[in-house]
Amino acid sequence: MKNIFRTLALFSILAFIPLSGHAQCKSFAKKVCKLELLPYVHDGIYNATVLSEGETVELFKTFYSGQEYRLSVCGDEKLPPIEFQVLDADKNVLYDNKDNNFAKSWDFTLEASQMLVISIQVQTSDELSDEIAEGCVSVLVGFLNVEDSFDQY
Repeated sequence: MKNIFRTLALFSILAFIPLSGHAQCKSFAKKVCKLELLPYVHDGIYNATVLSEGETVELFKTFYSGQEYRLSVCGDEKLPPIEFQVLDADKNVLYDNKDNNFAKSWDFTLEASQMLVISIQVQTSDELSDEIAEGCVSVLVGFLNVEDSFDQY
């Protein structure tokens, strides 16, 4: 009975470790990265995770025609530069921030609604180290509020 209790206690602790890391990244996204969206309105979705240098992840997101968007990708300052590419369904590269000195955001409007792939890669550091850098990386999307456009008339 005592061993079962220990096993359950250990399992409970291990089950919450990834959640605390995710919660810290969500907080990072809210406090640090959300500012990159201004004056765009955040869509309310916080996409954030812990990545190490050399790692790549993809996010699939639907964007709608005629809407002005800002896509912002930011990472912990201890990470090397973060490259992000935006690709269409046919894997055509629509934008690559590496061509723009690793810019943190991209403003765009689409002619047709479509699902895009946002590919994020943490570059490998040029510095020699025994440890691989890791930290939070966040992808946030904002849009211009159409109602604000009507206020000027």
